[in-house]
Amino acid sequence: MVKINARVRAAVAAILAGGMVVAMAGCGGSSATAGATGTSIPDTITTEVAYASRDFMPNTTSGALPMSANWHVVEPLYALDYTTYKTFPALAKGAPQKVSDTEYVITLRDGAKFSDGTPVKASDVVSSYKRSTAEGSLFISMLDFIDSVEAKGDNQVDFKLKAAFPMFEKRLALIPIVPSGKSDAELKKMPTGSGPWKYTAITDRQVSFEKNDAYNGKYPAQTKKMVWNVNVDDTARVTAMQAGKTDVMENVPAKAVQTLTSSGSDIQTVQGFNQAFIMFNTKKKPFDDPRVRQAVFYSIDTKKLIDNQLSGQAQTVTSFLPENFANYHKAKNVYTKNTAKAKELLKEAGVNGPIKTTLYTTDQTWVTQLAPQIKNDLAESGIDVDIQSMKSSALYPSITDKDGADFSMVLAPGDPSVFGNDPDLLMNWWYGDNVWTKQRTFWKGSEGYDELHDLMGKALSASSDAERQDYWNQCFDLLSEQVPLYPLFHRKVSTAVKKGVFDEYKTMGTTGLNLVQAKVAQ
Repeated sequence: MVKINARVRAAVAAILAGGMVVAMAGCGGSSATAGATGTSIPDTITTEVAYASRDFMPNTTSGALPMSANWHVVEPLYALDYTTYKTFPALAKGAPQKVSDTEYVITLRDGAKFSDGTPVKASDVVSSYKRSTAEGSLFISMLDFIDSVEAKGDNQVDFKLKAAFPMFEKRLALIPIVPSGKSDAELKKMPTGSGPWKYTAITDRQVSFEKNDAYNGKYPAQTKKMVWNVNVDDTARVTAMQAGKTDVMENVPAKAVQTLTSSGSDIQTVQGFNQAFIMFNTKKKPFDDPRVRQAVFYSIDTKKLIDNQLSGQAQTVTSFLPENFANYHKAKNVYTKNTAKAKELLKEAGVNGPIKTTLYTTDQTWVTQLAPQIKNDLAESGIDVDIQSMKSSALYPSITDKDGADFSMVLAPGDPSVFGNDPDLLMNWWYGDNVWTKQRTFWKGSEGYDELHDLMGKALSASSDAERQDYWNQCFDLLSEQVPLYPLFHRKVSTAVKKGVFDEYKTMGTTGLNLVQAKVAQ
């Protein structure tokens, strides 16, 4: 958390009194110098974001950019504080009223309106739930504990569950509430919500917001405008931050920390779940054999990747969860570079001669920088790969998500902790009954898949936290053996915050930016 002291506030006040324009953010202006505060555009927060997408549909999108941008515009009933993963009432008036272990009634915030001025009604909650669980939605497996959602008048919603569910309130953060009258196409292009901000424009290069004057919740927008500049390229983001053209920058490259510190930024780093993972087509020989998939992980020197490509800003993987997560358990298989072990596993799997295939990667700079070493490491074990990099928006629909997909391996980033941090949710994202297991890993229906879901079901119905943790531990062991998709490392998330902009800003350990609870310096 950044705390700006009284001396800085006094300096800012003096500058304002002298007639200079000092603002929260800007797209232009003079170059930054160490200790400088403020920027040149008044009443605007400007950020540099590292991921791109044009699908902003709140109830189905999973892109890092639209997910975090929508936090500012569209409210769920309960939102997550991503620094603690505790919930707070957003559109809900208060805590859920418990009728029984399987029924809750939630009352909407008095006078809540969407940014177009229409009142938020219980019927909007019902329709939003239906959108979030429509056929093909990635959120179905994380919300399938809900049996029904019904409106009780205009301001109350009745939730009936299939069985008692210990994470009920947290999971409601997955249901953004949008107007019933808006079509999916309209919401995909530019969502309407009841949050502190509203969208004014969304392009490939920039997302623009204005303060939502209809918002009556706890966290009103701190400035009149906000601009998010989209720059997948690390150098472009660093250059903008260094020059004083932005207030907050996500995904700071480790090698740029000293540069940005010297030019007037505070660098805040938090260990997170964010990762680069390798995903396999488990129907494609020889990767249909778990031993071959294990051989890939034993081939890769992840410690060297972390030291050289990430400047140490990541944690080696000892389980599906990072070690700082509350439910962490050291997995049965922990992968460190062992070329002899990799070759032995390949031989056991009946692989004779080298494997020749393509390793597809997404185009984020930090991901593509990993590929050359991975290629060299795999070659030592007899796995020869060509590297092909492309945008996520092209890779998934054109390479993986189609009938007859013929790929073998994908290297990509991911971070479902934007949805929450409980193990059931995180496992359901990549290993649930959804597109990841049906069209990407093709793991659904396998013996490993069935065993995992049996254990996950037992965890949810456990009679104690200790029993639940024991089942989750078995899940982590199983995933470390099956590895249909598995992390190479868990990244530390670094954010650059320009000094003098905020009285308080909390950096979160997940992908994206969240300025909802930030306090702008006065």
